Amino acid sequence: MRSILTRTVLVVSFVSFFTDIASEMLYPIMPVYLQSIGFSVLLIGILEGMAEATAGLSKGYFGNFSDKLGSRVPFVRWGYTLSAISKPLMAMFTFPLWIFFARTLDRLGKGVRTGARDAMLSDESTKENKGKVFGFHRALDTAGAAVGPFAALIFLYFYPGQYKWLFIIAVLPGIIAILLTFLLKDKLNAAPKQKSPGFFAFLSYWKISSKHFKLLVAGLLMFTLFNSSDAFLLLSIKSKGFSDTYMIGIYIFYNLVYALLSFPIGILADKFGLARTLIMGLLVFALVYSLMGFAMVLWQFSVLFGFYALYAASTEGISKALISNIAKKDNTATAIGFYTSFASIFTMLASSLAGLLWYALGMKTMFIISGAGVLCVAIYLAVVQRYIFKNNIV
Repeated sequence: MRSILTRTVLVVSFVSFFTDIASEMLYPIMPVYLQSIGFSVLLIGILEGMAEATAGLSKGYFGNFSDKLGSRVPFVRWGYTLSAISKPLMAMFTFPLWIFFARTLDRLGKGVRTGARDAMLSDESTKENKGKVFGFHRALDTAGAAVGPFAALIFLYFYPGQYKWLFIIAVLPGIIAILLTFLLKDKLNAAPKQKSPGFFAFLSYWKISSKHFKLLVAGLLMFTLFNSSDAFLLLSIKSKGFSDTYMIGIYIFYNLVYALLSFPIGILADKFGLARTLIMGLLVFALVYSLMGFAMVLWQFSVLFGFYALYAASTEGISKALISNIAKKDNTATAIGFYTSFASIFTMLASSLAGLLWYALGMKTMFIISGAGVLCVAIYLAVVQRYIFKNNIV
């Protein structure tokens, strides 16, 4: 275990843990806070769309930049720093342009760090233990996503409506995350290679990438097009008349189960196969979405969110582990950045389509269409993984 969970893996994982405490402390109350300072639902939608687009495009650029520069740590450190300082900025002033700036800064931080961080995890692992490494990181990352909303729930219980103070409190775990990044070191053989690439230079990676990468990423992006925001799942709970407390409680439960399952599933994925584990996760997603519209009582939502955690633990870290296995070592951050950039854009499209389907055809139909679409993606990847296995890639 010591050889697998190196110092770098542990530090990166705890950096993600504390950052997610800060971010997820604010996630459930963000729409409520924005409405309290005068944002309309339309303006909130535009804000989140711009923020996600910023994160999406910047993931590809900074991932490519990290590979060209031959360095990871500066991108990781600055990425987490930008996200940390954005939190109090949202509480300082309330006029729209300032809020847009602060929220975009937060997502830009995610874009700066994602490719370099995941490449760093890949560099610390081998094809035989990559599932364990990415699974452990995902476990601590998601544990933070459970602690954050729980802390927010306790704070708002004693100080209802004091949303601004939550943004101030969220600075503390963010500072801890920044300090931890100073324990990270780049590989000794890392050296500057080239100047900064063009902003869209990462798009050219598609031309030089392998057939295996193209086949895998095509399937993953098809899945993303059917995988709308988790806000729709939470909205389904609200639509049945449950209170905000129950909704946040189930969200915390989901993240706890997700965190507990991520590392064990990573271990199983190394034995069972990364691609097979990913396909299993997609099948679970299809089942959950197909049934979500029919849930009526709390225990049914709890069971479905428990299985949804199983899906998340079987796909999020596993998909990046698969990509890092297929990509060449000096292009790992670019490959992951390419995928995550388009995944962010496709997620925006998916959420827009889901909202349209919900409005036009109803909640049940939206969930069933999403589930059926992901079932088709699982079948596609089942066919593709035979070709990849045949060529001993994963």
